[in-house]
Amino acid sequence: MERRDKRIILCLAHMSGNEMKYIQEAFDQNWVVPLGPNVNKFEEELKRFTASPQKVYPHEDDPEKLWQEQIDDPQLKEERIVALSSGTAAVHLALIALGVKAGDEVICQSFTFCASSNPVKYLGATPVFIDSENETWNMDPGLLETAIKDRIEKTGKKPKAIIVVYLYGMPAHIADIKAVADKYEIPLVEDAAEGLGSRYNGRVCGTFGEYGILSFNGNKMITTSGGGALICPNEKARNEVMFYATQAREGYPYYQHEKIGYNYRLSNICAGIGRGQLTVLDEHIAHHRHIAKLYAKAFKDIEGINFHSEPKEIQNSKFKIQNYDYQDGEVFDSNYWLNTITIDPKLHIKGQENAYKQTVKSAVGGAAGVIHFVDNAHTDCEPNANVEALRVWLDSLNVESRPLWKPMHKQPVYKDCPAYVNGVSESKFKVGLCLPSGPLVTDDDVKFIVEAIKEAIE
Repeated sequence: MERRDKRIILCLAHMSGNEMKYIQEAFDQNWVVPLGPNVNKFEEELKRFTASPQKVYPHEDDPEKLWQEQIDDPQLKEERIVALSSGTAAVHLALIALGVKAGDEVICQSFTFCASSNPVKYLGATPVFIDSENETWNMDPGLLETAIKDRIEKTGKKPKAIIVVYLYGMPAHIADIKAVADKYEIPLVEDAAEGLGSRYNGRVCGTFGEYGILSFNGNKMITTSGGGALICPNEKARNEVMFYATQAREGYPYYQHEKIGYNYRLSNICAGIGRGQLTVLDEHIAHHRHIAKLYAKAFKDIEGINFHSEPKEIQNSKFKIQNYDYQDGEVFDSNYWLNTITIDPKLHIKGQENAYKQTVKSAVGGAAGVIHFVDNAHTDCEPNANVEALRVWLDSLNVESRPLWKPMHKQPVYKDCPAYVNGVSESKFKVGLCLPSGPLVTDDDVKFIVEAIKEAIE
């Protein structure tokens, strides 16, 4: 198979054509600052989206009933959104708003990126990592309750908060997780950075807990080039978050600071990009789901390769959220931000014998920044040789791919943190690979990628 001239990118948001209109307005009005009309409008438009009704699963007897229930829901009406410089900043401010301090413990999902747990350390608190269940790859509700009981017994106090993540856009068993959080009266934070537009039982992910995190990094469903947002439960919480996001200034005619604040507000220029991007969010979600269907169909007939799909109307959920039990079971609508596969350890890939013979010289998967060079290509927890061989094979054909997130409880920086594990996240990390999934990926690209993977199998 010949190497393609163009690079097939893992995931990169693309422009709608409307962004320049709002950016130009910002320059014309001289609002080139981290506040302004675009920021305000972007927050309003995000609020409308997160509270929007879902058309896919209306009541059979009355198709308009679900729409009205969601529009009238008091929690969704009260919520407010603050646009910020990043999703990580949103996590940090959510924890501050919940009163997390040095010496506290915060329960975090292990199978994810470090952005959801690093802010816990910013505050001098300790992450307590929870492994995943096998269906959605997100936080295991049963293990969550086990951990809470054990932390209370060991420390004499409850964890201060719970941070659940929607891994690769896949909705979690959020009803079960919220029920556990409510049972022990621990605030729930939803990291929906990868899950913008994903829904659980028709409701937007990020709107079930006390706070919800959104991200608009360049590789997310929509982008502001860099940025994020925090979904707050009400106006009071929103004002407190805004206070800390704008350097915590007291009400004097000069700068008086009685608390440590942060420069976390989103720029008016970036918010203009976000406003243009919101006009194509539904289109992006539809495209990601379309690409997922193509992958799922193609890999169905390839022995040793499994595509990770959303669970289908699971009927055995132990808990239900009040006012949202409008049909039996659970319905998962993933945005399929990244499409992922798992590879049977017995499957042999060309070049597998050479895997990990060389260290990586630059960041894998289009990641930004600078990496430290290492002398040894191996760690104590790494993808299997056939997974790494397939990544290298695809890279040689100009196709970008990436290993799954390495679980946080296996990261050296978190080696001393408590962890409650069942082996799911570590086992998935060893066999999993992310494939190109963004709006720029075409049907022909998918065919090329699938054929490349077939050719790589020996």
